[in-house]
Amino acid sequence: MAAHLKKRVYEEFSRVVQIPHEEIPAKKLRLSKPSKSAALHIDLCKATNSTDALQYLLQFARKPVEVESVEGVVRILLEHYYKETDNSVRLKIASLLSLLSKTQGFIPDCIVDDAINTLTNEKSHQVLAQLLDTLLVIGTQLPESPTVRQRLIEVACKHLSDTYFGVRNKCLQLLGCLGMVDTPLNKDSDGPSTSIAPGAVRDVQCIISDYFGDQDPRVRTAALKAMLQLHERGMKIHQIIYDQACRLLSDDYEQVRSAAVQMVWVLSHLYPESIVPIPSSNEEIRMVDDAFGKISHMVSDGSWMVRVQAAKTLGSMQQVSPQFLEQTLDKKLMSDLRRKRTAHERAKELFASGEFSSGRKWADDAPKEKLDSNTVNLIASGACGAFVHGLEDEMFEVRIAAVEALCQLARSSPSFAEKCLDFLVDMFNDEIEEVRLQSIHVLRQISTHITLREDQLDTVLAVLEDSSRDIREALHELLCFTNVSTKECIQLALLELLKNLNKYPTDRNSVWKCLKFVGSRHPTLVLPLVSELLSTHPYFDTPEPDMDDPAYIAVLVLVFNAAKSCPTMPALFSDHTFRHYAYLRDSLSHLVPPLRLPGRKQVYGLDSVDSGCGSGSVESAQLFLVQSLNRVSTIQNLEAPGAQDLLDFTIRDLQRLGELQTELVGAADFCATYLRCQLLLMKALQDKLWNMAVPLCLKQNVTATAAAQQILEETYKLEFLYSGLENRQVATIHHVRLQAKALQLVLTARTRQGLDPLISSCEKFLLDVESFQRLFLTELPHLQDSFVDKLLELMPRLSSCKPAELVKILQTTLRQSGLLQLKLPEQIHRATATIIEPTGESDNPLRFTSGLVVALDIDATLEHVQDPQNSVKVQVLYPDGQSHVIHPKPGDFRKPGPDRHRLITQVYLSHTAWTEPSQIEVRLLLAYSSSCTSLSSSAAKQGWSDSIDGIPPPEAAVEGTIQFSKPVKVFIMPKPTRR
Repeated sequence: MAAHLKKRVYEEFSRVVQIPHEEIPAKKLRLSKPSKSAALHIDLCKATNSTDALQYLLQFARKPVEVESVEGVVRILLEHYYKETDNSVRLKIASLLSLLSKTQGFIPDCIVDDAINTLTNEKSHQVLAQLLDTLLVIGTQLPESPTVRQRLIEVACKHLSDTYFGVRNKCLQLLGCLGMVDTPLNKDSDGPSTSIAPGAVRDVQCIISDYFGDQDPRVRTAALKAMLQLHERGMKIHQIIYDQACRLLSDDYEQVRSAAVQMVWVLSHLYPESIVPIPSSNEEIRMVDDAFGKISHMVSDGSWMVRVQAAKTLGSMQQVSPQFLEQTLDKKLMSDLRRKRTAHERAKELFASGEFSSGRKWADDAPKEKLDSNTVNLIASGACGAFVHGLEDEMFEVRIAAVEALCQLARSSPSFAEKCLDFLVDMFNDEIEEVRLQSIHVLRQISTHITLREDQLDTVLAVLEDSSRDIREALHELLCFTNVSTKECIQLALLELLKNLNKYPTDRNSVWKCLKFVGSRHPTLVLPLVSELLSTHPYFDTPEPDMDDPAYIAVLVLVFNAAKSCPTMPALFSDHTFRHYAYLRDSLSHLVPPLRLPGRKQVYGLDSVDSGCGSGSVESAQLFLVQSLNRVSTIQNLEAPGAQDLLDFTIRDLQRLGELQTELVGAADFCATYLRCQLLLMKALQDKLWNMAVPLCLKQNVTATAAAQQILEETYKLEFLYSGLENRQVATIHHVRLQAKALQLVLTARTRQGLDPLISSCEKFLLDVESFQRLFLTELPHLQDSFVDKLLELMPRLSSCKPAELVKILQTTLRQSGLLQLKLPEQIHRATATIIEPTGESDNPLRFTSGLVVALDIDATLEHVQDPQNSVKVQVLYPDGQSHVIHPKPGDFRKPGPDRHRLITQVYLSHTAWTEPSQIEVRLLLAYSSSCTSLSSSAAKQGWSDSIDGIPPPEAAVEGTIQFSKPVKVFIMPKPTRR
């Protein structure tokens, strides 16, 4: 019995009770940063004097403050502000309040009352000005709060009577930035003007205009700038301000006169047709004419900065009457701008005198009073010849501003362009190169309105002797678009251009291009000169010129381009001229046009293909491009061999399309490169490679690895070599790049190089996928059923699985994913570069002593290159395999037109001694970095970078270079050193 009880007791106490497992929530750690306000409070409490407090404040100003800590820091600063007696410390606190109010994300409406209260008992003028500046910052941060704006404007009006100019300046600045025209204000105290009683309800413009007559010039300047600030904010300035602004044009201080010039210009644009009276006269003129005359007078101001601003301002006043415009080119007052009395007025004055002249007394009919010349003129005499004064100014900045203003006015007035032509041509002889260059550019812009005479052309052509290459090439471009009047002008221009070619052989291409346009613009003037230019004779045979002579080629370019519009000219050609035409048509087709030469088609084949190939329009080529891409989209329905053949044929068609249609060369090359990536990916994923063991297909494995690397290189070309891409195209490029990286990861796992490298590769790939999802979040709906779309669906599983399983998933997903269709943007261009110099045609080696350097001139044209100063590099490849990469200086780049750049630089070569001459290769490279892609900026705009917690780091930046010019070979010969 006892044994039985013992057994029951053991059974009762050995029972196993299973408690359901409750998952304990993980503890979340929140990192708390030390409070900035507490640290500042401790530092300020430790300060024993004002010097220590100022040092603590200076140290605090160098540290960033988080948004959530700003309000607490402001409270601590205000608390110490009320305790502090030293002005410098309070000034620094007021400055810190202004800086803290600018903190991004902080709304300063909670500190408005405290900031306004600090003004109440402040006695220091400097601190008061700084506090008003803080209020200005707060007001600009709260543009949607009319209550705050009204309070700040009232504070500004209250302190406008302060004796310190800085306080009045800040008050006026507050009114200009925050004041409203239609809001009545109550001015508490008198300003400088006593014409209006205190307490009168007035608007902000009246209050600001009161300070146009302030005793301090800095306040007058601030008042004018405040009024201009109202205009910039879209408020219409009252017309009554015009008279006050005109009086300030004669102020003693240049800052006031400069601001007054701008104010007069603004009002003349707001009320151009308003009638204003001439002082001391009954005459009236339009406001824009009156303002033009007054600003023209300022071109003779004593300050060169005011003269520059006045000259620039004149160029934008294009509503001026022609007689006022033409008066700026003549220092003498024209008769049509002088007020004349009618015959009735003269007879009335004679009758009022009471008697006629008897002739017995000398000058008895002289006028009774001497009239001031300024009162009888419609324009001030000092304003006459304003541009003449500007073009003759001692400061080159004024001369440049006058030239630019002449250009703006001449472009809108052909008659004025003809009258100012002599003045612009005279500026070609200026002593400053920048002025000469600007004059050439200006004359080029108004060339459609002018025709050069022989004396003017002689002055223009004298500039070809200039040593500056930029000046000479700018003049060549000017001659391309300028009309001349006589055949002697053509002969003179040709003679001077040939002299230029002889003196500066590097100008060859520029001179040829210039003569091409000269001939096409003046065919009737070239026709009488053909026999003389080609040295032909009606009876005798003349010797055949040398085709290697650049001067003879220049003459032929001129004649052949003139012959295109003159069908009677080819009858004057000799037999060797036709042969030379055939040669130049093949070698310099961009300079020599196709000509219809009767009876010569069968002999020389001169009927160019260009005239027949133009039948295909750009629209049909664009349609063919779209159809080719649509045809490729059906590749999913084909077997592997047929799909590869279709891609091959489409790539070939697109390459040929780019050769035939230069307008579509960028889009065609872009599509061909993208399809080439798809073809390489398709070949790398063929069944033969993946259905066999790795030792049996080592060769195919190496081929797939090379294909993956080539795809990566091609994607960087697609992203950085083409401009005009939209976000959708960039997403497609990164999608292909992600496929190539997945292929590399799978191939790395098949070679079994070790577990640690495989784990790190898998982690890096997952980071790339997350980065792709973050950057292209808006484009994911367009990537349905793509490789990335399937990966993102499997992302939770990929993040937790082992590397081997991840590789299997990637391999399956890669082989199941199809071709992602490419959508072309509106306009796409490929970056190209053409090396003009060196030509690579010379067989004479460039000799130099080994160990020393020799300079090689580089001249290249760049098309559609973004930021060439940082991305374009020059590579020199030596025969022994050495390679040097040179980064040109920013000053070596010029921009002759939109999307076009010119690189003119020197490359220094050096090497050890060689036994015989050999060739080096010179090419241009386009440097890129994946961290500089446009995606970073677009992601920043989406705001994700504001909170970086939990976001994986981006992929390491990939840097490289892309060759985008044909290499040029140059013979060099390093000679041994003489001993």
